[in-house]
Amino acid sequence: MERLLHKHAGLFTDFYELSMAQGWHAAGRAEAPAAFDYFFRQNPFGGGYVLFAGLGDLLEILEAYSFGEDDLAYLATLGFHRPFLDYLEKFRFKGTIWSAREGEVVFPLEPVVRVEGTLLEGQLIETLLLNLLNFQSLVATKASRVTAAARGRRVVDFGLRRAQGMAGIQASRAAAIGGVEATSNVYAAALWGLTPAGTQAHAWIQSFPDELSSFRAYAEAFPEGCTLLVDTYDTLRSGVPNAVKVAKELEAKGGSLSGIRLDSGDLAYLSKKSRQILDDAGLTQVKIVVSNQLDENIVKSLLDQKAPINAFGVGTHLITAQGTPALDGVYKLSMLDGEPRLKLTENLSKASLPGVKKVVRYLDAEGNFFADGIHFADEKPAAVIHHPAQSNQKSRVAQCFPENLLFKMMEGGRTLSTWSVSEAAAYAQGRLAKLPSEHKRFENPHVYKVGASKALLDLRKDLIRKYLGDPEE
Repeated sequence: MERLLHKHAGLFTDFYELSMAQGWHAAGRAEAPAAFDYFFRQNPFGGGYVLFAGLGDLLEILEAYSFGEDDLAYLATLGFHRPFLDYLEKFRFKGTIWSAREGEVVFPLEPVVRVEGTLLEGQLIETLLLNLLNFQSLVATKASRVTAAARGRRVVDFGLRRAQGMAGIQASRAAAIGGVEATSNVYAAALWGLTPAGTQAHAWIQSFPDELSSFRAYAEAFPEGCTLLVDTYDTLRSGVPNAVKVAKELEAKGGSLSGIRLDSGDLAYLSKKSRQILDDAGLTQVKIVVSNQLDENIVKSLLDQKAPINAFGVGTHLITAQGTPALDGVYKLSMLDGEPRLKLTENLSKASLPGVKKVVRYLDAEGNFFADGIHFADEKPAAVIHHPAQSNQKSRVAQCFPENLLFKMMEGGRTLSTWSVSEAAAYAQGRLAKLPSEHKRFENPHVYKVGASKALLDLRKDLIRKYLGDPEE
């Protein structure tokens, strides 16, 4: 099945990327060796971490990255020069990508992806990279919060109809990496091997003369895994009692009602009353599924109220990542022609870190995450890491166990290893289990330590002096 963006991947960019590329080509700078870093500055949703997602899509599209005949014809109408268009006609991404694994738990300021290649190819893919990684990491993080709040109960993605257009396809992929077990999105399920799921809409109930006949018809059509929507007319006086009648009829035929779904009203109250009615009828096996504008905070509240809910259908708030509209991921040049580069700003916390770098995760004696250190790529793990912006803050990591966070995922434009969505999801759950609980709480999460080596910070200081002069002079 053809993937999105493959045919016109070269045009999936901001105009200024192509303008700069033409300028570098004309100036003879296009093939200069360069390195770029992708990182973000702030955790979304007021949380304590980000779950990294989107890498699989990025690598797949980069392998097919090109400018077709129609693309070049369009760029010619925009005034791009013929020598540059001839260059693009033969262009393929041949770079190397070092990255955290998809599903990794990552934190602000640390490089999550490093792109090495020519100046032109590294710049051309910036918009594509940011679009895929920022959005999918945002939704995967939201999903991980919702599934954590569900405390082991099933969570299903119901969000496609509320998604921002075709982004809903990528959002369902990201939600699965974040821990969602199934999706209503059939296209995404087919594309990535996800589990499709759903019951019926209120229109099904309304399309029959009465609620009971609609339930009977649905049970007849789907005797296995039958879940009935019970809130179309009156949940407790009509919906649940009618579901009980159909459940008994199924049992007489050797079948069994799988569940009921509540989609409106006071879900805590209605689920408790529904559970009582079902149990009194001997239907203890029938599960209760709820939906309707759920997010991690509502899910947590429902379970704190002891609501007897077995599964959650989460739509709008999950698929649109409500609470944080975008992840503030950025992409900065860090090395050019063998010389380290940095982006300066009046706020030191927003200044980029120069040079070719790696990230080392330091684990405590129990194997849990303790701190992350940013080092030069050829630098050994440190005994002490320093806060990137506040030099008086440092963390001792000498007694910790180091592990590299970035791996070579692509070389020469060819992917070296791929993970399925289910593999990335399993990896994410394993990594989240190693993140101490104080970083995962919803309210005032503890800030995870991310530091840099002294050598790296010294280089940044030297470059600042080079560009701005010594502030003490």
